[in-house]
Amino acid sequence: MNAREAIKLAIEMGDMVSLPYLEDLNDAELMRRPCPGCNHINWQVGHLIVSENEMMNQAIPGSLPALPTGFAEKYSKETATSDDASKFSKKDELLKIHKAQRAATLAALNKLTDEKLDAGTGLDYAPTLGSVLSMQGSHWLMHAGQWVVVRRQLGRKPLF
Repeated sequence: MNAREAIKLAIEMGDMVSLPYLEDLNDAELMRRPCPGCNHINWQVGHLIVSENEMMNQAIPGSLPALPTGFAEKYSKETATSDDASKFSKKDELLKIHKAQRAATLAALNKLTDEKLDAGTGLDYAPTLGSVLSMQGSHWLMHAGQWVVVRRQLGRKPLF
């Protein structure tokens, strides 16, 4: 296994763990917050999509397709406190956008050599291309822990 294959596995692990937590939640349940002061799941998923798009395009310009018009604005820090579901995307749209962004991330990874993974990005929190790419799976896992709390509050059984 080479470094690109290991990073691909880490990205795919993020999806394998996170996405099942969303499968049986409806749009109303995605608006639930795990506790006061936390962001609702809908906002978190949008934030993850926007973050991936921004990080990847900064590290590898043009590597990810543009997000739909107004999407990033829906999922800004300023909107995190809103509980108005009409201001956010529906679950199906979120997952469709995520799938397109993730496919482009994996395509960008596939075009790199292992040596290119050491190239600098200019990002203090992810200084190499390898670190930006590996963050794409782990960032989802960081947020998925909150989704587990919401699922349990809703009476859902553990998935793992």
